[in-house]
Amino acid sequence: MMKILVALTIGIALGAVGVWLYNSKEGKSQLRKTGDQIESAAKSARDTIEDKLKGLNLRSDDIKEELARTGRVVRSKAKQAGQAIADATADARVTTAIKSKLLANRDLSAMSISVNTTDGVVTLSGTVSSPEDIGKAVLLAYETDGAREVISTLQVKPRNGKA
Repeated sequence: MMKILVALTIGIALGAVGVWLYNSKEGKSQLRKTGDQIESAAKSARDTIEDKLKGLNLRSDDIKEELARTGRVVRSKAKQAGQAIADATADARVTTAIKSKLLANRDLSAMSISVNTTDGVVTLSGTVSSPEDIGKAVLLAYETDGAREVISTLQVKPRNGKA
């Protein structure tokens, strides 16, 4: 019961301070200033959103027209799509370069090693005949332009069943 009474007294005191602050010149000035800042920030956000909607042709009239013409609304991020295509071709170039190096290397079998590249991360999988060959394959991939990282899941499987 005592805790409730203390909490109630503190609440009344805070409320009284708030009312006094609101009614004082400084309080009204601060409140008005805060209101102006909020209004300015809201206007800025509204203008930014309006500019984006205009730039993407997402205003009401644009959407109505597009729906009437095509029955759907589609927007693409061309820059991101172009970057994704560039990344995919870069990954394909890295994979091809590594496969070519594997074909030229007498110690490593290009048929036994699979190469996959995603965002510059090269993954080597398959089998090799010795732990040294894992090192050779990783180094070969690592030294290829465009390879940012090399991950090997290669397994040692000796040729002709020799251990």
